[in-house]
Amino acid sequence: VQLQASGGGLAQTGGSLRVSCEASGRTSRSYVIGWFRQAPEKEREFVAAIKVINWSSSSTYYAHSVKGRFTISRDNAKNTVYLQMNSLEPEDTAVYYCALGLGSVIRSVSSTYRYWGQGTLVTVSS
Repeated sequence: VQLQASGGGLAQTGGSLRVSCEASGRTSRSYVIGWFRQAPEKEREFVAAIKVINWSSSSTYYAHSVKGRFTISRDNAKNTVYLQMNSLEPEDTAVYYCALGLGSVIRSVSSTYRYWGQGTLVTVSS
């Protein structure tokens, strides 16, 4: 399984960005795609996740810090997960990683995800 993250960039406070994560290779019918982020000198933290059941998107889950501002979704035909980020804040500045976890339970712990994309940088200016 390979994950290709893209779409990071620069936004102003209050602006929006969308990052994408395309999965390729042999995925199971059910899995979880999660987004994590890591700011300089900080631990990697969970952002959001979406459950895929029988290759179709299912439930979602968000970290408290982004709930109401970020939306995770999936294009089933393209096998791509998106993270739409609105009302961005400087504290959202980080490298964003997508990851794939096996099974059908959404977890916020990074060690439970087996495959990782390369990360894409999101910078929010104040």
